Amino acid sequence: MSHVGVPRGTVRKRRSLALLTAGVLTIPALAGCSSDSEGTSRGVPQDIAPAARDRVADGSTVNWAVDAMPTTLNAFQADADSATTKITGALLPTLFPMDAAGQPKLNPDYLESAKIIEREPKQVVLYKLNQQAVWSDGREIGAPDFVAQWRALSGKDSAFWTARNAGYERIEKIERGADDLQVRVTFAKPYADWRSLFSPLYPKEITGSPDTFNDGARTALKNTAGPFQLKSVSKAKGTVTLTRNPRWWGDKAKLDTLVFRAVAPKDRTKALADGTVHITDVDATTADRIALALRDGSNGQPLTHGPGADLTPAAALRSWALAHGSDEEQAEIAQAAREKNRKAVVAYGAEQKALRKYAVRKSLEPAYTQLALNGESGPLADDRVRRAVARALDRQELAETVLKPLGLPAKPLGSHLALAGQPGYKDGSGALGDQNTKEAQALLADAGWTQGGAAEKPKDTKAGSEAEKKADKDEADKKKGTESTEKTEADEKKTDKDAKDEEKAEKVEKKADKTDKDEEKADRAAVGSDDSTASRAEGLYIVGQDDKPGAGPVQAPDTSTATHVLAPARAAAAQSLALLRQASAVSEDGTTAEAASKATGQDKATAQDKQPGGAAGAYAPLGTAAPAPASVKGPLGKDGKTLTLRFVLPSGTGSQSLRGVGERIAAMLEKIGIGTEITKVPDESYFKDHIASGDYDLALYSWPATAYPATDGRPIYAKPEPATDGSLLVEQNYTRVGTDHIDQLFDRAVAELDEKASRELMKQADARIWAAAGSIPLFQRPQLVAVDKKLANVGAFGFAAPRYQDIGFTDRQAAGSPADRKK
Repeated sequence: MSHVGVPRGTVRKRRSLALLTAGVLTIPALAGCSSDSEGTSRGVPQDIAPAARDRVADGSTVNWAVDAMPTTLNAFQADADSATTKITGALLPTLFPMDAAGQPKLNPDYLESAKIIEREPKQVVLYKLNQQAVWSDGREIGAPDFVAQWRALSGKDSAFWTARNAGYERIEKIERGADDLQVRVTFAKPYADWRSLFSPLYPKEITGSPDTFNDGARTALKNTAGPFQLKSVSKAKGTVTLTRNPRWWGDKAKLDTLVFRAVAPKDRTKALADGTVHITDVDATTADRIALALRDGSNGQPLTHGPGADLTPAAALRSWALAHGSDEEQAEIAQAAREKNRKAVVAYGAEQKALRKYAVRKSLEPAYTQLALNGESGPLADDRVRRAVARALDRQELAETVLKPLGLPAKPLGSHLALAGQPGYKDGSGALGDQNTKEAQALLADAGWTQGGAAEKPKDTKAGSEAEKKADKDEADKKKGTESTEKTEADEKKTDKDAKDEEKAEKVEKKADKTDKDEEKADRAAVGSDDSTASRAEGLYIVGQDDKPGAGPVQAPDTSTATHVLAPARAAAAQSLALLRQASAVSEDGTTAEAASKATGQDKATAQDKQPGGAAGAYAPLGTAAPAPASVKGPLGKDGKTLTLRFVLPSGTGSQSLRGVGERIAAMLEKIGIGTEITKVPDESYFKDHIASGDYDLALYSWPATAYPATDGRPIYAKPEPATDGSLLVEQNYTRVGTDHIDQLFDRAVAELDEKASRELMKQADARIWAAAGSIPLFQRPQLVAVDKKLANVGAFGFAAPRYQDIGFTDRQAAGSPADRKK
């Protein structure tokens, strides 16, 4: 699927933010920290039409669509993207590619073995290289290549323009082993994710100097070591062409030529029909058209979809009558419209016929879509509001909205740090809790957001306040003389003052009403009415403030006559306590549970604390508003401000699915009194100008899967640190939500060489991330790939890296495929 809004640089150099916004695109008393056991986690299998190599024909050319021409072929630079990843995967060594289960697996084409041979006093890893492994110039792959890449990526020399140095900065030295085929790497600090290093591995000619590293590999790779080699890069044609590597020592590539062709997502249906591509990610709309083409090709019936399909017999008759009527002007218009429709029907039918030769292969993409909550400022800086947002979401419904129509398993994702099917996956969403409207409303009430709060004056307002009345009374008391005489005078003064206060209050209310009307009028003039075309063009509308037919204006409750009840607001405090307990349930030291106990004033939680609604007999102070009813009309408020969150979504045609998810989320939040101001922005500015800069309250984007969560997850969830200029250093934590404890768990996990122990630490970190409620995982993204039906060993790969040398046609006649002829 297309990756609209994906920040460039989506290889493993930092964890690639697949801001997969285009469809391409996570507290009540808790029962337990996990709602699913690790053992029941199963991933969706890949769909690549597997075939034995002896069934795949030698020769032919395949065209593979990418979103855009890569700006660099150096995977370690900031502007590397998904096209860079695909291309370098066919050209350069990857020592531990991911397998179908999302685990790193030793690549025998390059390594005979690689393992930790010493743990004390320092970690030492010994790589034994495949003795046949050579660069395309004939030189053996060896220790000099490892040394050059380490020095370039260690972060010690700022002349190298790198996007990350994760892991390389922990290396102390690299040496030749017993012979030229052995590389000995000694670490200054233990590093659990050592398998992530040296992939892809570049030749020393590229990484040996800043000049060649920074510029030498952007548009050319003269020395490679994969089943293919780089033949040409043509920006004019939008192609990167690879040919067989004659020095490749592994299984010979089945294809003569592999062409990566830049095709925008909106143009892919036409590219498939024209035969200019054989393989391309597609959206649900194109997948549906291919499915219809296959169905229509077998039934022999006229098309019942496409242009003109919804034309009724009456409308057709009227069109014919107009085209042949006596009004020449109307006839000319009608004839032109009929001709235009006829051509569209013919073109659509031809495209549908051409689409019959493709199949849509589908799986779940190794990436997940999340709802990001910006906790830097505003209402979401309060963790109770973030948790309320999370508890309002029906994640199962959201997953079904996207995945069920595609025939894919629709289950919400339960982890930030692993996907279902990976060995480290465990559903940790129980640390936050399932969807619960009442609990969400209780959290908002505890945070001070109530019905009528938008009509209240800010707490620092003094006019007519009790403080003013008390001051007046004190002043009157000082003037007392004889008790009886001055009491009478004070009573008279009080009576006069009350009358004046009432008169003053009436004037203030009238003035406030006028001011509100003036402000409302000004707002309408600036923004436009709900039906204003200018407003719609800006891509802005506010959920919960629609002028729906038959719907009257939302009335704020009359606070002067409101009944103040004893609200069970302590439920939120009990939820916080339970939240901390559950987040630390997998912790061994129990420090958080102790801290949580102290935070509640030495109170010991009972079974009642764990019940929804809080402990019986525990109430908020007099005057605290009760939680809002289940069906809230209009957004809540506090101190004269409404609870409205700015929800930023991409506006591109490829982002329809994501916008649909966003609109469902907005409707869910409206039910608990949270308004959403949905702003649709251009895809190209979505990440840079909004997500990365923090210009949003709510946003949807995706992170790719990783086999190395301790390394790749830390910059995403690290606690932001203040910079000298007062800004925040967020790394890749665009939600601006983090804790010291989460950072400590990542640091411990990345240094833990026992794989099982490291995974347990990551599960603890995941529970803490859930509890912080800055990121709410929703679902794993669908992966839809349109592929020529005669192609084997390619399609929806899921977790696994492609084996480019195995891709080819099962029919030898396909060597003269349409994509080869159209140039």
